[in-house]
This record gives sequence, C-alpha cells and structure tokens, in this order.
Amino acid sequence: MLYRFTRLIAVLAIMAGFCSCEEQKPAYEFPSDGSGKPKEPKRCFIWVEGNANFPDYGDSKENIARDMAKIADCGFTDVIVDVRPAGAGGDVLFRTDKCDQVHFMGAYVNGVYTRIERSSDWDYLQAFIDAGHAAGLRVYAGFNTFCGGHQSGLGTNGVLFRSTEMRQYATVMNTESGLKSIMDVWADEKFFNPVHPVVQNYVIGLLEDLAAYKDLDGIILDRGRFHSFQSDFSEYTRNEFEKYIGRAVDYWPSDVLPAGHEHYVPDPKPVHFMQWVEFRAKVIHDFMTRARGTVKAINPDMDFGAYVGGWYEQYYATGPNWASPDYPASYHYPDWATKKYESYGFADQLDVQIIGAYAAYNSVFGATEWTMQGFCRLAKEKTKGAPGLLIGGPDVGNWNFDGNATVDQEVAAVTQSIAACANECDGYFMFDLVHLKLEPRKWDAVKAGISQIN
Repeated sequence: MLYRFTRLIAVLAIMAGFCSCEEQKPAYEFPSDGSGKPKEPKRCFIWVEGNANFPDYGDSKENIARDMAKIADCGFTDVIVDVRPAGAGGDVLFRTDKCDQVHFMGAYVNGVYTRIERSSDWDYLQAFIDAGHAAGLRVYAGFNTFCGGHQSGLGTNGVLFRSTEMRQYATVMNTESGLKSIMDVWADEKFFNPVHPVVQNYVIGLLEDLAAYKDLDGIILDRGRFHSFQSDFSEYTRNEFEKYIGRAVDYWPSDVLPAGHEHYVPDPKPVHFMQWVEFRAKVIHDFMTRARGTVKAINPDMDFGAYVGGWYEQYYATGPNWASPDYPASYHYPDWATKKYESYGFADQLDVQIIGAYAAYNSVFGATEWTMQGFCRLAKEKTKGAPGLLIGGPDVGNWNFDGNATVDQEVAAVTQSIAACANECDGYFMFDLVHLKLEPRKWDAVKAGISQIN
C-alpha cells in the first residue's frame, strides 16, 4: 500500500529517535533586541481540516460562528479553512462551475469512520469569511492543489473517478511491478500529473474562482507537489524531461529512479537522478509562479501562500524546493541538489509560507529537524526572509507516535510549542482545530501559550 509520503517520513524519522520529555527545557527563553520595547504581536494561524471538521460545519453556520469566536478568544489571529479537501478528492466548498461541490466526506464520529453527507447548499467558504471577520480573524482558504480523487471504504469522489477524459491525466507511478496509473494501485489520495498543462490549467481555473472572493484574505496551497518519489512517470513527463536535459533517456525509468524506490537517494545513483530532482523542482516552481500571478491579477491585495513540510532534507522527493532561490542547497545537500536546483526555490513567490513543524509531542525544543523549534529555525535559514511571513508549528493531535503520552504531557506540549515555534519565525501555526475540540483542555493551553508570546 502506498501511504501519504509526508506522514510516512515523519513517522520513520521520529521513530529513529527524538528528545525525551526530561530533555526539554521547562520554559522558553525569549530573544530580546535589547531595546526594552515590546515586540510586534506574532500572528497565530489555525487550520480547519476539511474531513475531520465536516460533521460540525457541513450543515451548520451556527457551529462555524461559535468556533470562530472561540478561536479568536484564544488569541489566534488567522484561520485557514480547507475548501478543496484531499479527503473529498479535490471537490470543493466554494463557488465555482469548474468542479463539483463536496457531497460527502469521511470523518471519525465516536471512533467510527463515518460517511458524512452534506444537505445544505449555502456557501461554505463565505460562512467562514463572515463568521471569522465578525470575530476579528483573517480568513484564508486552504486549497489542495494536485488532488483529483479519493477512495475509501465509504466510496469514491473526485473528478478522476467521474471523468474518463480527466482520468488520462492521473499521475503514473513507478511501482515495483511496473509503471501504473495511480488509479490502478491502492492509494487513498489520487493525484494528477503536475507536469501536464491540462492539469495545471484546470487547477488555475479553480484558483481564479477562489481569488474572486473579494473578502477572502488569502489562499494557501497545500499538496502543491508530486504524489511521491514514485511519480510522475507518464510518457508525457518523459518527453518533457528529455526536452529539459536535451537528450533521450536510454533506459526509462531506471536511468532516473529504480522501480519501486520510495525514499532517499538510491545507491547506486541513476545517471539522470540529479537532473530528475532538478526538473521536478522546476515544474513546481513554475506552477507556483503562475498561480501567484493568477491570484494577484484578480486581487492584488490577496495573500498568496503555501503549506510545506519542514523536513527539507527529505522533501525534495515530492518535488518542491520551498527554500529561497538564494539558499545554497547544492552546498548543503550535494547528494541530490544541483546548483540549478537552487534557482527553483519558490519562497520568494509567497506572501505567507506555512511550515509543518510536525515533530513528536516530546520533541518541542531543539536545533535540528524533527524538533518543532529546530524545524522553524532551519526554515528561517533556508527561506532567508523571502516570504512575507514565515509561520511554523505542529500537528497537535497526530504527534503521539510512541503511544505513551498522557493528556497532561500533550497539554503542556501545546503551550510550549507556541513559544518554541513563534519566536524562531514570524508566527505560529497549529494543525488542526479538531484536536482542540477533542481535548477541551488544549483550548486553555493555546490561550496560555499565545498570551506568553503576545
């Protein structure tokens, strides 16, 4: 089974070893500029993931308004609402005639994965904009970029399942048993091929309609990447890659990546491996540049941003170079980054860059990847001040990888994470709102943490 790459890498890295609770600092030491003047308040973002929150919000404006008020009371300044959920196969929760509206999603209700149908036809995104602004929050739309389908035991959704015409643009996977469409292998999230212009045009069309919301504060792209290291190996992408390197690939795909290879630099390294990593980074860079231009042409004042995982050392496997184009990746990572790769950094295209500092609950403080503080500190170095705002923070519900965390430890980690992340970059990010609702003590933990930094 193919698992979501980012989650798998996180689990593998965390299992490899991380700081224990006893090793963490009891309190955060705040940096000072020596002026004695209070610093500008840090912006604090929270993500409202589509599936998990759908039971509460799919048919209830009242629940949306209730929770926007609670979010603001905690000290959050910004909310990101998922309006093109991966768990809905890229169907949407905003006004457009280019894609179907979300009709159902799966969510856990009392521990049971349940099909949640939506019967309302009011504008889901506009309800969040109205309630968020009434509570004093900025409202951003979270947009899963290259998702096109989703399947589970509850059924299938997304245009890749509905349209035979679009199905030909599903990404092709380099599996152990050969090249196969992702539609023909088990993967819950079905991705498009990001290289293909039909796919890019389709996504750009959706972004045009999203940018037309005049009261929306910004758009944050998620999954603006390839599905995994194993994609895309279609004939179209092969031809584009051969144009890029100026010659034919003698043995496809083995001269690029061994069959079934999922993680890290292969040994021995295929002859075109470095150029392949470079080419994929260019694809994502060029799309991000185009997407920004699309949004700004419609609304110059709307923020354009992206979410990326903080694990830069492994993130190249899905394509994006989220660093500044001035960051010397080839010096620090010569096994996979070329000098040309550096020029495809897209941090300078973003008004807001969200860093997933997805370390374990007991790896809050530190200077390296796989600590929350380290993720944010290293992201600041790699982006070199290029984004307008660099915001980082944890997933506060899926971080108990050893299964041993007590509620007290998780609550304490929530408070600690805010200072550890916010004071290494420009603000704080939390994924996801549902985890506060599942453990009410975390609301107070957030409020305590935000009050410390602001």
